[in-house]
Amino acid sequence: MYYLYIVTGLTLLISFIGDRGKTSKAVKIAFKKLVKILPAFVTMLILVSIVLFFIPDKMISNYLGNNDKFIGVILASFFGSITLMPGFIAFPLCGILLKKGVSYMVLSAFTTTLMMVGILTYPIEKEYFGVKVTIVRNVIGFFIALIVALSIGFFFGELS
Repeated sequence: MYYLYIVTGLTLLISFIGDRGKTSKAVKIAFKKLVKILPAFVTMLILVSIVLFFIPDKMISNYLGNNDKFIGVILASFFGSITLMPGFIAFPLCGILLKKGVSYMVLSAFTTTLMMVGILTYPIEKEYFGVKVTIVRNVIGFFIALIVALSIGFFFGELS
């Protein structure tokens, strides 16, 4: 993670040397966006932390993959499909779940369905894309998420 900070800092420095005005303007815009999104981020992080505090680690591990990876992937895909959560909340949540023993395969199923399948957004989507396109898009997204999860499981050696 420190490498990311170093690369970001160096890139910002190079940009600042190249054009101080544009870089200053970009940093101000980024800061305003951070301030705007920070309350939602902190609120979601607190809610997720509270929920994870009350759910025992053993229960999370049992249902999301230590015993049966297939059931873990299906449950994670289901939760990802019905959950409405931005990526900046989902990825730290996955880091917490990883520390609690949830496999990469299950986490990839959760995050991929979270980003690609939208059961809660169905009413809005059908207005813009129509019922058929919305259903086809969600079904294809779900199957792609399963393929991604299986691929991750294969590459990380979680499939036997």
